[in-house]
Amino acid sequence: MTPSSHEPRGSALEVLGAFLALGVTSFGGPVAHFGYFRREFVEKRAWLSEHDYSGLLALCQFLPGPASSQTGFCIGLKRAGWRGGMAAWVGFTLPSALLMLALAHWMAMFQNMAMARGALHGLQLAAVAVVAQAVCVMARNLCPDTPRRALALLAAAILVLQPGTAGQVAVLLIGAVIGRLALEQEQPAMADRPAGVMALQTHRAALLCMLAFMTLLMLALLAPKSGGLALFGAFYRAGALVFGGGHVVLPLLRDAVVAPGWVSPQWFLAGYGAAQAVPGPLFTVAAFLGAMASGGPGGMLGGAIAIMAIFLPGLLIVAATLPYWEILRRRRGLAAAMMGVNAAVVGLLGVALINLLTLSTAQNFWDLPIAAAALLLLTVGRARPLLVVVFCAAAGMLF
Repeated sequence: MTPSSHEPRGSALEVLGAFLALGVTSFGGPVAHFGYFRREFVEKRAWLSEHDYSGLLALCQFLPGPASSQTGFCIGLKRAGWRGGMAAWVGFTLPSALLMLALAHWMAMFQNMAMARGALHGLQLAAVAVVAQAVCVMARNLCPDTPRRALALLAAAILVLQPGTAGQVAVLLIGAVIGRLALEQEQPAMADRPAGVMALQTHRAALLCMLAFMTLLMLALLAPKSGGLALFGAFYRAGALVFGGGHVVLPLLRDAVVAPGWVSPQWFLAGYGAAQAVPGPLFTVAAFLGAMASGGPGGMLGGAIAIMAIFLPGLLIVAATLPYWEILRRRRGLAAAMMGVNAAVVGLLGVALINLLTLSTAQNFWDLPIAAAALLLLTVGRARPLLVVVFCAAAGMLF
């Protein structure tokens, strides 16, 4: 039984095939992924209505975790039950995860080649440009007025004074509280509508998913300092505490693997830059980081643990919330709290950009012009991230 008011109408194999095709062709990040999903599953296959799809998008934007992967999981869940949900996640995630694992496997060889080292440094510059663009776009969309801009600046100031996971959790909570208290009047009352799209007959399964999410989060916070459990805990925390997905996970991953010395800042940025060049969800950079992390088992096993850990909380929380979404989304206070959280996320990402600039200290005269040119390609030229990554890698080899 799915968290939907109707029985599944398709097979898990059908869902796997559809999402595997998207997993090897979906370049461009979560916003582009949403467009691919709509064209494939609303217009072409008619697996769900426009109303159902917009409801799923709203839910996954509100929750922590990778929004595009959560949306795909929900589409599979509605189409073919729990097996369909898992098939959707596997199909959409597997291609880019394998590419990131392959990059980690060959990283040692790359470091012994001068041109490869230049390309890897170019990937670091590409990561800076991509995150700078994300900061600009999110600031414009999520902080359009003075109160939310002030909240973003407050969040950034707190993170400068209190870096790390504790500070990140604190600014998200502060953003939610301030949003609930100060921004509610900006939210128009939402008209009542039938809640029949999301049925409550899977109440028990939803509660079990929520219980699993909270239990694993508490265990992740108590994880040991090294080993497989430490690796799982670090990536589970990152997946459970990120709002906004995509680039917003950057500071959480940096805190998880760079701060304890598991992955060097240079490898971290190289992996993050490479993730822009592969299709599928950006969260699959966890495969690269898990394989490279010295604090865990490393290799294929470390990459597999990291991938499972970073995606699991987002899938659990969306499965727990999906049956009740049509009721919750009509509550004005919740929408106001999320406005505050989103503003705090802008501040969080701004500090992440500052940290990136610190990590990628210019190695030569050309680094700053290359990063600036990449940013102009993204913002003014509206180039695809893949082309920008290729440009930066080639420039890194030349200069």
